[in-house]
Amino acid sequence: MPLTYDGFKEGDAIPELEKSPGVTQLVKYAAGGGDFNPLHHDFAFPQSKALGSIIVHGRFKYAALGELVSNWLDHGGRIQKLACQYRGMDLPERTMTLGGTVKRKWEENGQKLAELELYAKNEEGKNTTPGSAIVRLDG
Repeated sequence: MPLTYDGFKEGDAIPELEKSPGVTQLVKYAAGGGDFNPLHHDFAFPQSKALGSIIVHGRFKYAALGELVSNWLDHGGRIQKLACQYRGMDLPERTMTLGGTVKRKWEENGQKLAELELYAKNEEGKNTTPGSAIVRLDG
């Protein structure tokens, strides 16, 4: 059922989303986004060897935060702004937990808006990709 403006309040948690991308998914993501940096798919690449692994694309995590917000809205609104920072590396086949909270909701110029504080945490609980979003609710 689509989210409505009256269906949530400030401080509410957004239902979490888990992602554990494997190498194949990262290669497919590279094909779609054009980022074929070997650090994201080639374990023999010198940087990958130095790190001990390939790493998940930062833009993959950004897209996953967008999926999180879109899932929460459930066709009840639109994402007006989405932003994140890359503060840590995530490894393939490891679970990333994405979630967030409603930081603020308000009405402005006849629009019903909400600001979200987002995260993508690794298995150790470190927020490797903090983010934010502003959404406009339809109803």
